[in-house]
Amino acid sequence: MSNSGSHVHSACVKVIGKTQEMCPSTFPSITPPVTVLPATVKIPVVLSTLQVQINVDSFIKLPEPALEIKKIKKRLKVTQCLLMQEPPLTGVVPATTGTLFLKGFVRKNIEYATRGCSNLAGVCGDIRHCTVDVPFSCTTNVPFNGSFPFTPIANTTDEFEYYRKQKLPHDGNFAEKDHLLSGDFSEFNQVSQEFFTELPFCELISARIVEYDEFLNRNQPCVPIPFEEKEFTKIEEKMIISLVLKVLQNQDVLIGT
Repeated sequence: MSNSGSHVHSACVKVIGKTQEMCPSTFPSITPPVTVLPATVKIPVVLSTLQVQINVDSFIKLPEPALEIKKIKKRLKVTQCLLMQEPPLTGVVPATTGTLFLKGFVRKNIEYATRGCSNLAGVCGDIRHCTVDVPFSCTTNVPFNGSFPFTPIANTTDEFEYYRKQKLPHDGNFAEKDHLLSGDFSEFNQVSQEFFTELPFCELISARIVEYDEFLNRNQPCVPIPFEEKEFTKIEEKMIISLVLKVLQNQDVLIGT
């Protein structure tokens, strides 16, 4: 019987480990190639560091009745952080702020207690879990901290044509020496120009979540159970999400001596 149990455990998990031996290393005197200053480099430039508050109100329905919440583990995920800018009009100073579009969700793993058996003295059951994604989205103004993003340049499309001299029909309305002087209608010519600007991007620095959960539709089941115990399936949650993030853009920067 003991051999059978040993066989089951060995089939369930297997661990192989060993100690890594030391490998020798040396420190040769190698001078790596360097760029002579001054030089122009392309690096991320911090446009703004800001704190954003997002207020979320949502409802969660559990797949089965629960007696109480044991633990909620949360992870914030940002899926979109997009800085929108308008190409400046001719003769107009570019704006000193931009509009940031934020979108994401809070991944919540909810552990709760369920009722398996009960009497007037107590209740026993299992600890179950449910993982949900609570979405959020908002927009906010971004004041730039002295470094400004390269604003997009509008694409241009221009048409041009060639001059053409043509004969006129001799139908009595035109003299023989008359000619039609105009652009050439037998062709279409165009110059299209596109400009590609680095898109600003975000880095998430920290996230703080203050949460208030309230159990809805609590009722006492029709079985013997302690008087203070009730079951519920719906949760209304309110969250205050505070994000600290940086908005950056890759730019050419002159590095001096």
